[in-house]
Amino acid sequence: MGIFSRTRDIIAANVTDLLDKSQDPAKMIRMIILEMEETLVEVRASAARTIADQKELRRHIDKLNTLEADWTDKAHLALSKGREDLAKAALLEKRKATDMKDQLTAEVDVLNDALKASEQDIHKLQKKLADARSRQNALMTRLESAENQVKLRTMYNGDKVREAFSRFDVLERRVDEAQGYADSLAIGSDAPRTLGDEIAALESFDVVDAELEAMKKAMKQDAKKEG
Repeated sequence: MGIFSRTRDIIAANVTDLLDKSQDPAKMIRMIILEMEETLVEVRASAARTIADQKELRRHIDKLNTLEADWTDKAHLALSKGREDLAKAALLEKRKATDMKDQLTAEVDVLNDALKASEQDIHKLQKKLADARSRQNALMTRLESAENQVKLRTMYNGDKVREAFSRFDVLERRVDEAQGYADSLAIGSDAPRTLGDEIAALESFDVVDAELEAMKKAMKQDAKKEG
């Protein structure tokens, strides 16, 4: 037994309510779609059998129409030859053919009603199925978005990110120290800086800049590994 026991259950079912009550909406929507697809196949197969039955009954009705006409002709012939008894017997056979034809015609009408009901069910099922698939796409998009948010927040609050920011703090401290050292050289001295002093200061900054770039590169590699 599936989620739905009959076609009418599916048509009357409220997909939103089913998803709201489910602990696993993604799994539930897949089951609903599968059940709808299977039921749609069954309804189409039933409609195909109904159409085949109609065609068969109509062939029998056509044969009975021919038989009616044949017995009518025979009744006329017998009556024209003065054989009223044979004419009466021919009309009785015609009556049998007419009764059978009327019965089969009634069966065709019943099948017509059943086919119309099947067509309505197919249209309703198709609409329900389209709605379920649309909800599935929206649901999967929401789930994917939520998973990405969790992943990003986990990465942001993780040890590696905190460690990276700590490295930046260390670098900033070293830059401050280098800058302070450079500024201190000018304190208490009015003498201009020599060329050697300026070159030494540049070398100090180059060392810090190189370490900063190396740390940035390492952080990017860590981020790629986590991604």
